[in-house]
Amino acid sequence: MIYLDNAATTKTSPAAQQAMLDCMEQFWGNPSSLHTPGQRAAEALAKAREEVASCIGASPREIYFTSGGSEADNQAILSAALLGKRKGKTHLISTAIEHHAVLHTLARLEKEGFSVTLLPVDESGVVKVSDVAAAIREDTALVSIMFANNEIGSVQPIQEIGALCREKKIPFHTDAVQAAGHLPIDVVKQNIDMLSLSGHKFHGPRGVGLLYVRKGLPLLNLIEGGAQERSKRAGTENLPAIAGMAVALKEACDHLEENARKEIVLRDRLIEGLSKIPHSALNGDRERRLPGNVNFCFEGIEGESLLLLLDDKGIAASSGSACTSGSLDPSHVLLAIGRPHEVAHGSLRLTLSEETTREEVDQTIQAVTEVVARLRAMSPVWDELQKGVRPYVIQ
Repeated sequence: MIYLDNAATTKTSPAAQQAMLDCMEQFWGNPSSLHTPGQRAAEALAKAREEVASCIGASPREIYFTSGGSEADNQAILSAALLGKRKGKTHLISTAIEHHAVLHTLARLEKEGFSVTLLPVDESGVVKVSDVAAAIREDTALVSIMFANNEIGSVQPIQEIGALCREKKIPFHTDAVQAAGHLPIDVVKQNIDMLSLSGHKFHGPRGVGLLYVRKGLPLLNLIEGGAQERSKRAGTENLPAIAGMAVALKEACDHLEENARKEIVLRDRLIEGLSKIPHSALNGDRERRLPGNVNFCFEGIEGESLLLLLDDKGIAASSGSACTSGSLDPSHVLLAIGRPHEVAHGSLRLTLSEETTREEVDQTIQAVTEVVARLRAMSPVWDELQKGVRPYVIQ
């Protein structure tokens, strides 16, 4: 199987697996206990916190471990919103292409009386800093903009947006789930106040993530019940998962430039090959994108059929976010960059890792070309397009 769905989840690395086993065998105590096994576990927890903090330029005391990116997004947004409300600030700013962990949290707050501005993006999926500046109001409590998009890979001008928010004294949160371990992150240099990430996007285990919160910013609890995570996230810490995530993140950051160079070469080769398919279009910015992300639309076909036939050929891919894979609606991200419904339904997301080979990329180009041709041969829509009954959307 050629695995090209790394944006959904990555394979847990051997080093992360070993770290988890070591924890279960050697540091099995409760980190909150005062006895020796508990204190050994507490030391392992502190070490993991130091490791992840160093990877993003943060202090260990600014790191809160969570169950993943979705929980971290929720806690960051709800904290900023509810604390802002106490000061009479009930306006929130984000973009139309955020992950649903952000969008659904904002929708919930909207029902509770908050006003939400979802900024548009350009056709490449990038938000303009000037649009963020224009949207800021006296009652703005938070700006939350993802670091890199999970579907089309577009990377946002995070440092510039962060500087703007810092100047306006508005908390700035970024969902960096897709960026962590793949793009350089420095929360100080990039003016980030809160950041979410998830372990399984960079060869760590599933079910663990973290929230970075800049020192001095208040944080509200989502989960009550204990004094763990400096009383901000109750529940006994999942130490094996945390240790695995810390090792995986350090490993990814230590080899970030090397891995990115390799992935970019293969990514561009894949883009070049798929661009030769008639009436296809790359989604997202051509250059300002994640090293391993390729997202295409193919006119005249359905994405679900494309995925099933590729799977038959031994290629694991997706049509967009794994969190919405059961939805029949086209991607909100593709609609936001201007793709019409009928084209957005025919999308394909291929996401590489540092383990992807040139041979796998070439096999994928051939397989996608063959499957698209097969599906178009059976499509009444494609038949109408070829006969001129309806115009092509993708030229």
